[in-house]
Amino acid sequence: MKKKRVMLKLSGEALAGKLSRGYDEAVVRNVAKQVKSSAEGKVEVGIVIGGGNYWRGRTGNEIDRTKSDEIGMLATVMNCIYVSEIFRSEGMKTAILSPFVCGTMTELFSKDLANRYFNEGAVVFFAGGTGHPFFSTDTGIALRAVEMDADMLLLAKSIDGIYSADPKKDPQAKRFKSISYQEVIEKKLTAIDLTASVMCMENKIPAAVFDLNEKNSIAHAMKGKINGTMITV
Repeated sequence: MKKKRVMLKLSGEALAGKLSRGYDEAVVRNVAKQVKSSAEGKVEVGIVIGGGNYWRGRTGNEIDRTKSDEIGMLATVMNCIYVSEIFRSEGMKTAILSPFVCGTMTELFSKDLANRYFNEGAVVFFAGGTGHPFFSTDTGIALRAVEMDADMLLLAKSIDGIYSADPKKDPQAKRFKSISYQEVIEKKLTAIDLTASVMCMENKIPAAVFDLNEKNSIAHAMKGKINGTMITV
């Protein structure tokens, strides 16, 4: 029987927990335990991690956008190396693939290599985004999901779903329980990148957006129990 394959996006900012930078090890270890309990023998898991705990949106007059995005890509590599090691310490096999050569720290991405690791029961980390500037890690995970024939995207963020407006700025903002990619695009909602939305809509890959820090949110999401927003195709 073919196993379900999901792509899990972890917010770098959420991994920092209550810290402003870096990692809250307790948060990362909790993620690892949830993935282990949910995935072993049941689900194949690919992971993409944002770089917001190190580098985010530093563009404009401060630094060239292309260079800024390159720094962000390297931040995602650091995150994948760290989180992968925590996963290993919890008894899981892992592999880290990236779209560019990164010494001996990662392996060069190919679909065949990723599938080999999935078949071996490893959690596969997809580091470095798309390998090109001007693309978010949301777009990076959408691309990998399409390439790897994933069944679903799970987007574990520092917010508990998609809202009609920024809930930090608008107390009247409404959280959607379910919304289509078409609506996300038409309303220009920013909880998921528009490029990623188009790619997933065209390739019919549903997604769920939920709060990383909610108790057992990843384990529940792996079982289809979403306390957040479902994005339909």
